[in-house]
Amino acid sequence: MFFTSLNWLAVLVSFVVSSALGALYFTVIIAKPYVVALGRQGAEKPKGSLVSGLGPVVCTLVVILTTAVLLRALDVTSVADAVVFGLIVGVGYLAAMTFQIAINPNFPRPILYGLLNAPYFVVTSVITSIILTLWR
Repeated sequence: MFFTSLNWLAVLVSFVVSSALGALYFTVIIAKPYVVALGRQGAEKPKGSLVSGLGPVVCTLVVILTTAVLLRALDVTSVADAVVFGLIVGVGYLAAMTFQIAINPNFPRPILYGLLNAPYFVVTSVITSIILTLWR
């Protein structure tokens, strides 16, 4: 029902912007601290795989589609409301889940991991919400 009323160009633009920011953020801006958060300093870089390459792409698309459906269902039409929505989702769901996932014995520095990852998810949640609202 909501999928037919979505602006698919806005979904595509949101996806491209989020993916580009993710590539820049994770491979350039926080690349070195990210290795520290994972406890992999001095270790060989892990080999890429289909899951590690395609997984983030699929997850990003699912989050953007979910955001688009929720914005439509909640009838968010102003940029101010889009920013509030993006912050609620970004902090309340995405950042919180990032920390929850990191808090297990497999992450040697869970707080650092969360602090490095959460800003990307909050920022892209806000940007996606704005794009999807402006191009409604």
